[in-house]
Amino acid sequence: MVLQSTRWLALAYFTYFFSYGIFLPFWSVWLKGVGLTPEIIGMLLGAGLVARFLGSLLIAPRVSDPSRLITALRVLALATVLFAFAFYAGSHVAWLAVIIVGFNLFFSPLVPLTDALAGTWQKQFPMDYGRVRLWGSVAFVIGSALTGKLVSLYDYRAILAMLTLGSASMLLGMLLRPSILPQGESRHQGGVGWAAWRVLFVQNWRFLACVSLLQGAHAAYYGFSAIYWQSAGYSASTVGYLWSLGVVAEVVIFALSNRLFRRFSARDLLLLSAVCGLVRWNLMGWTTELPWLIAAQILHCGTFTVCHLAGMRYISARKGSEVIRLQAIYSAVAMGGSIAVMTMFAGFLFEYLHQGLFFVMSLLAIPALFLRPKVAAQQPVAD
Repeated sequence: MVLQSTRWLALAYFTYFFSYGIFLPFWSVWLKGVGLTPEIIGMLLGAGLVARFLGSLLIAPRVSDPSRLITALRVLALATVLFAFAFYAGSHVAWLAVIIVGFNLFFSPLVPLTDALAGTWQKQFPMDYGRVRLWGSVAFVIGSALTGKLVSLYDYRAILAMLTLGSASMLLGMLLRPSILPQGESRHQGGVGWAAWRVLFVQNWRFLACVSLLQGAHAAYYGFSAIYWQSAGYSASTVGYLWSLGVVAEVVIFALSNRLFRRFSARDLLLLSAVCGLVRWNLMGWTTELPWLIAAQILHCGTFTVCHLAGMRYISARKGSEVIRLQAIYSAVAMGGSIAVMTMFAGFLFEYLHQGLFFVMSLLAIPALFLRPKVAAQQPVAD
């Protein structure tokens, strides 16, 4: 069966983030359901986080030929499904540690490789990345909401059932044939190894530092906003609505990105994201009044979405062989490593500063203002 390439890509994003919307919010609930203590749960989730970082950094760049991206995605999706089914085999801590590491190791490279595929296709035909990527955000909301409902109706076992269903759907979708296959040349052997990585880091260090600061600032929001808002007297359902509002704002900007930011360079978008970060994190530290929290959540489209669009615009302007490697570094460092490191600091700071943690996060936007890459990436092709 042949599927239009943009629809193939949208389906890939949808099925991945549907699965991620199950795994990210609810996997600790499943681990608790099988009888593990909070200490063991934290250790297993930490191991999975490290595996996500390594998977994006080490596995994704192994795909040196853009024309083999779809094959790589199918292999990784198959491995993800196999590890998802392996959770049914037992609940011993050692077994779960191996499976969680394996699942995250193969699940995480799917994002940078899918984004690399989007960047490759943008060079081949007109495509609005934002309108395609928004289906991932929609799927995340659907996956988390549906799983939460099923857990309340049944029990924690619905989580694993939904995860296997989601990952299997992802594999089946990727087995379809896109109407236009990605094209590109494999990098030469001289372009691999530590020397190539070092050159890539040196050439793009301003970009990587900037996006790492802007995305890493979300650690306080991801890890402690729910606790903070509930301590301020908001119910769990209200907290859920606030989180959903942020994702809705994200979807709207993805949908309108090509129209809104057609004339923006990556440097301009990073400036906008940094300004939104200064406003949003200071708002969250300053007040818990609902109207201001609503405003802060709407700004999620600026702190996360605009920053991600800037990253994709910058990366898609690189040469074919650099796109995949830089996409892998971006995913591992900015979307994984920086958030992981900042989460550890945020846990310590929240204990002593409480809402002051968000003021600290706002400070990260200040150096980002000056670290923005000076060379503007090319504009995306109009839809």
